[in-house]
Amino acid sequence: MVISRPSWYRYLGLKVDYSVSLVRKHYKSGQMTFGEATDAALKNLFLGKLTYFYWNRGEEMAPTIGARRGTLLVRKLPVSGPTYVFTGDVVVLRDPMKSHNNYLVRRLAGIGGYEMVSKDEKEVPIVLEKNQCWVLSDNENLKPKEANDSRNFSPVPMTNIVGRVIYSMRSVGDHGPVQNSNSGMKADSKVLEIELDLAEMTKIHLG
Repeated sequence: MVISRPSWYRYLGLKVDYSVSLVRKHYKSGQMTFGEATDAALKNLFLGKLTYFYWNRGEEMAPTIGARRGTLLVRKLPVSGPTYVFTGDVVVLRDPMKSHNNYLVRRLAGIGGYEMVSKDEKEVPIVLEKNQCWVLSDNENLKPKEANDSRNFSPVPMTNIVGRVIYSMRSVGDHGPVQNSNSGMKADSKVLEIELDLAEMTKIHLG
C-alpha cells in the first residue's frame, strides 16, 4: 500500500507530539533528568512506534474482542488527559485490584464530572472527581460481578490508562478497527494506516 506524503507528515507530527509529551512527563515527575528524557524522546521519535501488540484473555470485552482471546494493536498514550483519551474509547489500564504489571481492557464510560451508578441502580450516583474515570465491560451478557469493571471496583485514576485499543484480531478471519469515540478514531487514523502490520499480528495471534 502506497502512503501519501500528507499522511506521513501527519504521522510524524503525532510522533513529535508523543515524544515531547514524554519529555515533559518524565522530567516533571522527576523520573529522568531533562537530558535523559530528551534522549529517550529522540530515540522514540526516530526508532520507536506509537503502537504495541497486546494479547487479551477473557470474555469481558466480547464481541469487540474475541469471546476468549484477542490480539490487539494498542496506541501508546504519553498522558491520559482529556486531549488524548475520550469517553467511548476502548482502553488498556492498570488493573486496580492486582499488581502494577497486570492490565485490563475496558471501555471508558465516564470521566471527571460524570455521574455513574455502581452495582445497584438504587444507589446514589457516584460523581467522578477530576482525575477519576469509570470503565465498563462491553459484554452485556455478563452480570456486574462477572464483568470486573467499575461497577465492582469503583472509579480508577485516569493515570491508570496507558493506551487506546485501535485494532482487534478476534481470529485470523475476523478482525478490524475498534469502534472508539469519533475523536479517538480520528486521532488514530494515520497511526493505523502506517503502523498496522496484519502479517505480524497474525503471527502473534497464532503463536
